[in-house]
Amino acid sequence: MRLRALLDTDALGLRLLGGEDELDRTVRGVMTTDLRDPSRYLAGGELVLTGLAWRHDASDTEPFVRILASAGVAALAAGEAELGDIPDDIVQACARHRLPLFAVNESVAFATITEHVVRQVSGERAGDLAAVVDRHRRLMTSGPAGGGPDVVLDLLGTDLDLRAWVLSPAGRVIAGSAAAGTALPGPLCARLAGEHLAAVRTGRRGPHRVTVDSVTYSLFPIRTSGRGTAGASRDVRESVLSDWVLAVEADAGDWPEERLDLLQGVTQLIAVERDRRDASRTVRRRLAQEVLELVQTGAAPAEIAARLRVAAPVLLPGLGAAPHWQVVVARVEWEGGEIDGGPVAQSLLEEILVDPLSAGPEPSDRIAVAHTGDEAIALVPLPAVSGEHDGAETGLIADALLASVHDPLAAGLDGDGRLTLGVSASVHSAEGLRGALEEARHARRVAAARPGRVCAAGHQELASHVLLLPFVPDDVRRAFTARLLDPLREYDSRHRAELIPTLEAFLDCDGSWTRCAARLHLHVNTLRYRVGRIEQLTGRDLSRLEDKLDFFLALRMS
Repeated sequence: MRLRALLDTDALGLRLLGGEDELDRTVRGVMTTDLRDPSRYLAGGELVLTGLAWRHDASDTEPFVRILASAGVAALAAGEAELGDIPDDIVQACARHRLPLFAVNESVAFATITEHVVRQVSGERAGDLAAVVDRHRRLMTSGPAGGGPDVVLDLLGTDLDLRAWVLSPAGRVIAGSAAAGTALPGPLCARLAGEHLAAVRTGRRGPHRVTVDSVTYSLFPIRTSGRGTAGASRDVRESVLSDWVLAVEADAGDWPEERLDLLQGVTQLIAVERDRRDASRTVRRRLAQEVLELVQTGAAPAEIAARLRVAAPVLLPGLGAAPHWQVVVARVEWEGGEIDGGPVAQSLLEEILVDPLSAGPEPSDRIAVAHTGDEAIALVPLPAVSGEHDGAETGLIADALLASVHDPLAAGLDGDGRLTLGVSASVHSAEGLRGALEEARHARRVAAARPGRVCAAGHQELASHVLLLPFVPDDVRRAFTARLLDPLREYDSRHRAELIPTLEAFLDCDGSWTRCAARLHLHVNTLRYRVGRIEQLTGRDLSRLEDKLDFFLALRMS
């Protein structure tokens, strides 16, 4: 379709601000973004929709417009909902780069334009498949009440005889067509998700084809708009562990271009539903953030309890008694430390904490996750148990959380990433939340000391050391800490070598040479020399879990 046709469609609410001579350009797709640099998502010919969240001041405009023009996009359409009239610097930059510019009336949703373009473009290319795309559009515009991605997949089954599923990066079934019959087996879901993540990490373009037990599946990435991602980084690691994937039971290698275009259009429609789902999480994320800020700043228990009373009916509607609570802490870390792992860890926790046997997006609506820095923290409500169950194991179990998601996530982290997770015991009141948070953090440190890309530890594993420290006799404490730390203190006193601070930082960074060196503002070789001196003076090996734990305990007791 051509830009002129979009402008002539009154329902789209488009107003031309520049580029009258370019209205015969062909539109081959549509993309919604607020990234400063969306180039890795552009193939050329797109109508780019933006809410202008990337623009902090006029200096941001020229680089953004230059990137779009270089990628060969058809036009830029900027929404008026955030800033009102489109700033002059955007109009001028688009004129310099001969990029047609439209203003989108605040009363028109980007989803409406997206669905119109997908319908028109796919219809022109797919001929008699246009009716399928039109039905998709009508069902998706009706919102969640229209059935969401499940109905779109049903249409793929009934109209194109394609069995398809939408999977989370952890391998959970988000949606599946009725024609697909029963849900995919858990191990197969994990295999497909893992193959997809591995392919994305190696830079291969979709669809990715995988053959399992003589059945071929084609995997199509479902990319969201990028709203809320950190900065404008083009690093794939910022989204690889949060994007959904469309798995189709067919070999797309011999498909005609028209059918591939249609499936790409379907992924865009499902991405609209994904964006809606993420937007619905805003309230729960804010509740978690508020509670955790109160806990970490030492607020009075009464104030924390008041906030929990607000959160409880949102997370567990219809529950009569006040729930118990568990805290889960997760961290995603990449070698080099330049990627902010907090948002990725937040997205992962929102998937991991859902029962792997449950389908659809709704189960995650009961989970509140906040993030700060590289760390994500989940506040998980549990129905209160009666007194007869006291002492029984209830709530989340660390190993069970990762049992079904370990393999796909390990594939997505392979080479330079780690996910570590810690789970607290359940607490009955606001007074126990601070202790639960610290307990979950300690458990995550224990997990981080283990080998592997994906590791978890629970509160049960702390019972042998952290929780028992107050009960260790003073003379045993003194002897234990003196044996490990006195040689380092004496050396520091004579040489000002700062071995004790180095040891603390090294353990706090979970043994990561790069992050520890950056924290201490040292060259990695200098850090290695200091750690080597610690090992020489104490006769211990900081690559061994047992010795790391001994040093950790000694520092805690000193």
